[in-house]
Amino acid sequence: MYFQWAEDDFLPPGVIRVDCEGPRDGTTYVMYHGTTSARAKSILMTGFHQSPDGMLGPGVYLSRDLEKASRYPIGHPEYDRVVIKVIVNVGKVIVINYQNHPLKKTWQYNGYNTAWVPPGCGMVKSGLEENCVWDTSRILIIGTIEPKPVQGAWGSAWGSAWGYR
Repeated sequence: MYFQWAEDDFLPPGVIRVDCEGPRDGTTYVMYHGTTSARAKSILMTGFHQSPDGMLGPGVYLSRDLEKASRYPIGHPEYDRVVIKVIVNVGKVIVINYQNHPLKKTWQYNGYNTAWVPPGCGMVKSGLEENCVWDTSRILIIGTIEPKPVQGAWGSAWGSAWGYR
């Protein structure tokens, strides 16, 4: 079975979706966090909590790229994944674009609110961007996105989507 991830295109005023540039200081963006259904329920009830560690140290891991977020958690069945859609004011942003960056795991303690890993820089296998936000009060949950099952092979699924049978 195949799944399709989709969302509506309506953004709150002043909020930006993924663009070609990295997040700019003090700007508000739509971002996504992929998780399990059970964990999503917990986050919706109590809010986000910092991961104790990760590629960029402690923080909340998000992406402006829905495709990237929909892959998480890696290795978990897609039917039980949920993407939480959030609005984030990124505050002061640092770019972490290589493995041995001197602030890779300590940016949070050096005056930055968000760390951004650019797409294609070699930091992540997928080649897609990643963000880590230190202060959970910068994150506002605005909804969830769940995968929708698509029947049959890709060809017939696309045909049905366009009204062909």
